Amino acid sequence: MTDAGKPAGPRTSAEAEDPLPPRLAAALAGFERYLRAERSLSPHTVRAYTGDVRSLLEHACRDGLQTPDGLGVAHLRSWLAVLHGSGAARATLARRGAAARTFTTFAHRQGWLATDPGPQLGTLKTRRTLPHILRQDEMESILADLDAAGRRAEQLMGTEPVSGSEASRVQAGARAGVHAGAQAGTLAGAQAGAEAEERTAAAVALRDAAVLELFYATGIRVSELCGLDGGRLDQARRTVRVRGKGDKERTVPVGVPALRAVARWLAAGRPELATRASGPALFLGVRGGRLDPRTARRIVHERLRESGTVRDTGPHGLRHTAATHLLEGGADLRSVQEILGHSSPATTQIYTHVSIDRLKSSYRQAHPRA
Repeated sequence: MTDAGKPAGPRTSAEAEDPLPPRLAAALAGFERYLRAERSLSPHTVRAYTGDVRSLLEHACRDGLQTPDGLGVAHLRSWLAVLHGSGAARATLARRGAAARTFTTFAHRQGWLATDPGPQLGTLKTRRTLPHILRQDEMESILADLDAAGRRAEQLMGTEPVSGSEASRVQAGARAGVHAGAQAGTLAGAQAGAEAEERTAAAVALRDAAVLELFYATGIRVSELCGLDGGRLDQARRTVRVRGKGDKERTVPVGVPALRAVARWLAAGRPELATRASGPALFLGVRGGRLDPRTARRIVHERLRESGTVRDTGPHGLRHTAATHLLEGGADLRSVQEILGHSSPATTQIYTHVSIDRLKSSYRQAHPRA
């Protein structure tokens, strides 16, 4: 919070709350820089971890802590106990415990702590819920509908756009309503506006089809898709280079239908939305800027709802779906791990549980003595 009368200048997340004692504030700021620069974590993860550690330091400060060298396991345990008492979920407590251990490890390496109290905290085990996925026939139906919409949009984009000079003339005629022929100018302006709206809607349809195809074809994260530049897609090799968590780059195969949808978007849709500010971004918003994760999530939810599927899901659900369908199709776990960009095979292991559950369900339905 800012003091009264002081201008609210730009602040990091470590400075966004009530001030900590100077040495604790400096430690938190250093931790935030470490997460950004050395760990290369996503902005969302950095905000979450620095917010958690700020909460820990504020709790310890109320117990009299003024410098990081006094932080001990008792502070960590009492902080988590307060959070548990306030009704925090197990997943939340597990994440905050992980943030605290990351901070104490960092503080120990910096020489602020003689010993690292983090390992004494232990790890809270959380119950992993099976991901919500779509069936293969549901995905085929959704993507077939989007492909048909993309073809119609591509045909529409083949029409001649209204030229800039013609649009200016129409607008001038509309503004000069007292002149002869003002009504004709107004009608022409309305027609030009309607055509522009149709072309924008067609470009959006091409974009949305390409977005869903690429999500399902590659299983990439929403942040990874939004961060793609056009040069990262190799049409000849049928691959896309993705920059994932920890700033790690990996190459992911892309199927022919997804490549075809992206090619349509690049040829007919993207030029309609592109502006000088678009840069090399592969996917754009309606105003020409790089597509942001919130809009990408909305695209997935809306397109699935329009398809009539009863299973609403988002980009992460499509990631789960792609991984499960790969395993059901015979892909090995290690390959799926590399495609998804998981650092540990244990993270990928959850998808085998989904496939086994489906196998059991099919068995129970099909076997006479199940």
